[in-house]
Amino acid sequence: MNTVRGARERARIEVTTAIKDEARRRLAAEGAAKLSLRAVARELGMVSSALYRYFPSRDDLLTALIIDAYDSLGAAAEEADARALADGAPPRDRWIAVCESVRTWALQHPHEYALVYGSPVPGYSAPADTVGPASRVGNVLIGIVRAAYEGRGLALPPLPPALRTEAERMTADFAEGLPPAVVPALVAAWAQLAGLVSFELFGQFKGVVEERSAFFAHAAGQLAHGVGLPAV
Repeated sequence: MNTVRGARERARIEVTTAIKDEARRRLAAEGAAKLSLRAVARELGMVSSALYRYFPSRDDLLTALIIDAYDSLGAAAEEADARALADGAPPRDRWIAVCESVRTWALQHPHEYALVYGSPVPGYSAPADTVGPASRVGNVLIGIVRAAYEGRGLALPPLPPALRTEAERMTADFAEGLPPAVVPALVAAWAQLAGLVSFELFGQFKGVVEERSAFFAHAAGQLAHGVGLPAV
């Protein structure tokens, strides 16, 4: 019985993987807004009713693709930080390494990056299941800043009085242990990182920035400075 159950589970994993792989190909060809379960089923030689046993709706399939993308990107960021930490890199260098890993992943997976950081898909609302995977890159950056704060210290950015209540709320929600003054800067840096990558990936730097790797490394260093990470 266990052997039969194991074979069924392996078969389900294989079919699920094939469905998601085909969906990613269609994302690359047509974009997320045109993703169709019927089209995926047709390309795989399946009837639609069979595919619905794996993904009951287009939104369920989109959610699976989004979670996979966030997890893959998060793993890349975590691995980059682990390597930098193992090499004895200071917090600023760890930060830059993580930022560069985000850029590298996006350039290697442009359609998946567009799925999670591009235009919203009409009619789709991401469920709570996506929150944890979506937080992985941010958590790595927060961890680097926390390590600096607990070790060498931070050059805290100024915090306008009008923002203090919001900064304290954000700190309690996702950056416990950090001074509230640094948390808005962290959120802004995360948004700017996504913007830098998106501008390069979606062509806004064409005719503006030629030496893009050097430019990105410099910009990532500026983001590190903005959250108060020491230069050495």
